[in-house]
Amino acid sequence: MSGRHAGLLLALGLLVGGLWQLGEAGYIHGKALLAQYLLRSAWAETVTASTEPAAGESIHRPELLDGPVATPARQVRPWPWADTWPVARLRVPRLDEDLIVLAGASGRTLAFGPGVHDGGAQPGHLGHTIITAHRDTHFTFLRFLYPGDEIRLTVADGRELTYRVHGTRIVHAERARLITDTYESLLTLVTCFPFDAVDSDTPLRFLVTASAVDET
Repeated sequence: MSGRHAGLLLALGLLVGGLWQLGEAGYIHGKALLAQYLLRSAWAETVTASTEPAAGESIHRPELLDGPVATPARQVRPWPWADTWPVARLRVPRLDEDLIVLAGASGRTLAFGPGVHDGGAQPGHLGHTIITAHRDTHFTFLRFLYPGDEIRLTVADGRELTYRVHGTRIVHAERARLITDTYESLLTLVTCFPFDAVDSDTPLRFLVTASAVDET
């Protein structure tokens, strides 16, 4: 084989590989966007089911910072084979971000949307709620959050909780420890770091920390 032919084959191989990578990236982003569209329907049903009691059933609506814990969200699965369900709606008004948050933070769940870490408090419950998502899809916007920004979390019983960002930091996944045993109402958003890295296997995490705003 001549050097020219070898060069053409190499160039073709690089082109095919590049198109494959672009196609794979497009598929991941497309799936993330489509999933959020489908999840909105399941979220609307979740809110309706959690705010309209069945016959003979009463719905209890406690406050965030006082009283008993919130009524658990109904498990409305967005598609029949789903192993997760919507538990909250997360909005950042300044950045026009609006996402449906799912139960659990497994790899399968994070392909479709942000997920609530099981080790923290569930949305609407007193304590430290930890929500994680991928840096190249749903949580790309974390890099643009600054102290003072508002994060609004709507829970299944219809309450909208407001948090104010007070800082961001970069930590090592194996060394960082988030306090979950607390009587404060805290919210932490977590994603991988750096944002523009090609390698997905990174030990670094980017954290946005926020505290509940007392609106009484």
